[in-house]
Amino acid sequence: MKIPMDNVFALAVDVQEKLFPHINNHEILLENMLKLIKGLKLLEVDFVLNEQYPKGIGHTIAPIKELLQNDVAHEKVTFSCCQTEETMDLIKKEGRKFVIVFGIEAHVCVLQTVLDLIDARLVPILVTDCIGSRKENDKNVAISRMMQAGAIPTTYESLLFELCGSAKHSAFRAISALIK
Repeated sequence: MKIPMDNVFALAVDVQEKLFPHINNHEILLENMLKLIKGLKLLEVDFVLNEQYPKGIGHTIAPIKELLQNDVAHEKVTFSCCQTEETMDLIKKEGRKFVIVFGIEAHVCVLQTVLDLIDARLVPILVTDCIGSRKENDKNVAISRMMQAGAIPTTYESLLFELCGSAKHSAFRAISALIK
């Protein structure tokens, strides 16, 4: 199934201050997420930002928040972003079918969000190199489960070029430079 550029939006899941430093390979994960966000911004993709109990876990980490400064962070206490009324209202308002999902932790909040998106008859696009967990095996098992449930796996580079569609897209050169 091809991902149509005019029918996507992005969902950032809980990339927060007190948890992020404990995520396996978090430095690489941050680099990947920054490239993904910058590329999606070049493609003018809309974002939904979520934070799990920010009083306890902190807010979205500064490098991500700087890129998404115009996006309101929806506070949640449920693991799934879809259990937050403001998030689901925004998703429904957007009316887009494909949801690009990235964030942490893969085996808890990302997993439960993806399963709820599928239940809501949306198509989660799981950016596998832009999700993480504290333990690598938790991430791998979560990816496998989400794929079995119907999520479409991809990487940030593959996704950005798929959304461009061709080298003639106005954002192609900037995305190519970003990837290198």
